[in-house]
Amino acid sequence: MSSGTLTIDLEALVANWRALDSRSSAQVETAAVVKADGYGLGAAQVARALARAGARRFFVAIAEEGAAIRQALGPGPEINVFSGHMPGDTEMIHDLQLVPMINSIDQMLRHVEALPGAPFGVQLDTGMNRLGMEPNEWAALQDIAVQQRPTLIMSHMACADAPDHPMNAHQLRMFNEMTAGLNVPRSLAATGGILMGPEYHFELTRPGIGLYGGLPFAEARPVAHLSIPVIQSRWISAGETVGYGNTWTAQQDTRIATIAAGYADGIMRLLGPWLSLYAADGVPCPVRGRISMDLIGVDITHLPEEPAALEVLGMNQGVDDLAGLIDTIGYEILTSLGGRYARRLHGA
Repeated sequence: MSSGTLTIDLEALVANWRALDSRSSAQVETAAVVKADGYGLGAAQVARALARAGARRFFVAIAEEGAAIRQALGPGPEINVFSGHMPGDTEMIHDLQLVPMINSIDQMLRHVEALPGAPFGVQLDTGMNRLGMEPNEWAALQDIAVQQRPTLIMSHMACADAPDHPMNAHQLRMFNEMTAGLNVPRSLAATGGILMGPEYHFELTRPGIGLYGGLPFAEARPVAHLSIPVIQSRWISAGETVGYGNTWTAQQDTRIATIAAGYADGIMRLLGPWLSLYAADGVPCPVRGRISMDLIGVDITHLPEEPAALEVLGMNQGVDDLAGLIDTIGYEILTSLGGRYARRLHGA
C-alpha cells in the first residue's frame, strides 16, 4: 500500500477524557465534543469509544454531524448541536432526537413552533461575539425560555488557552450574571476552561481538543500517529536540486527518499522548510525541497539503510509541534488530515 497509515489510538483518547473528567468534581458531568468528524479522526469510532468510557453527552457543530453520531451510538446519549435550530433542521432534530443550542430569538421561535415540547439548550454570548444571545436579547427572552425547560445553558470562552487573559474573568462574570438564579444546568468550560479550575466548571464541561492530544492540555497522550511509506530513494550529487522550483540545492552528495504524501493529505506546503520526519529509532530526517501535492523529498543520508516508512505524527512529534512550525494550531493540523490515509484503530 502506497498511502500513509493514520493510526488512531482510542486508548489514548479515552485516557485523555478520563484525565480531564478527573479535573472536576464528581458532581460535574464531562461531555465530549466530536464535531468536524471527531477533529478529523473519525467521529463514529471516537464517539463509540467515549460512550464506552462513560460519556453520555456529545456536542457537534451542525445537525448533519449529529445524524452521524446518532447512527453510531443509537438511542440514549444526548447529542447537542452548537449551531442551534437552523431552517431545514426540524426533521432531523425530531427524528434523531438532537438537542439544538438555541442562539437567537428567531431560533427559539422556530423551535417551539415546529417542535413544541422538544428538548433544547440555550447558548449565551458572554463576549466572544460569535454565537449565542447577547445580554439584552437574553434578558428579554429569559423568562419565556426557562418556562420551556431548557436542558442546558452554555457559553463559549474566547481566550481559555491563555489562563491569565483578562477575558476569562470577564466572561465568567458575565456568565454568572446572565444565569443567576436559574435552576438549569450550565456549561462554560471546554478543555482550557477545565484546566483553569472549578469556578469555570459549573454542572457540565465539554472538552474537545484535549481529548485528541492537543494543547492546552499539555499532559494529553497523542492520539494521532501518522507514518508515510517511502516509494523510492536516490543519491544526488552536490549541486543538484530537489523538487519544484529548485528551492533546495545539495551541498554534498545526499540520499533523498521520496515519500507518498503531500499537501493533498494535510501536510501543508508551508511546513517544507522546517519540517522533519522521524525514522523508527527517533532520528529526525529533514524535508528537502517543496512539499508537493502527493510527494515529499526527505534527507536520509545519515540513516544506515532506506526506511520502509517515516513518521510525521507520533511520540517524537505531535500536532502542536507541527502547528508551531507555521504559526497555526493543532486543531488545523488534525482536521486537515486527508482522506487517502489507511486508517487503523488501536484499542478499539
